[in-house]
Amino acid sequence: MIPLLHISNKAPRFELLAITVCRLQEYDLETAIASLVEANSSLKIDTQHLKVNLRVGSLYQFIGELLVNSDNNEAILRARVGRNVDGMDLNLYHQSLQLLRDFQAEHIDHKTA
Repeated sequence: MIPLLHISNKAPRFELLAITVCRLQEYDLETAIASLVEANSSLKIDTQHLKVNLRVGSLYQFIGELLVNSDNNEAILRARVGRNVDGMDLNLYHQSLQLLRDFQAEHIDHKTA
């Protein structure tokens, strides 16, 4: 899982990734484009392949391909999976992600040693 804050517009063109929990800032029903925010970062999400009811202000998690426009370096996530995660304890969620990353880093270090 990659937090929105860690996504760069310089990422590979078709990198499959999961977006951690972010708040839906706006949604354009005509274009099926949503905007997610986390702290001072934002990302556009193409939701045309999803069958989920989106509500501005709610928390969501999406998985899809990150596409970067080479002309203007603007990134958009073409979502394949999305879900509402309102009510999630965000502090506990972020703590569990950190524990997972720590475990994976330790496990990978032991395999290469």
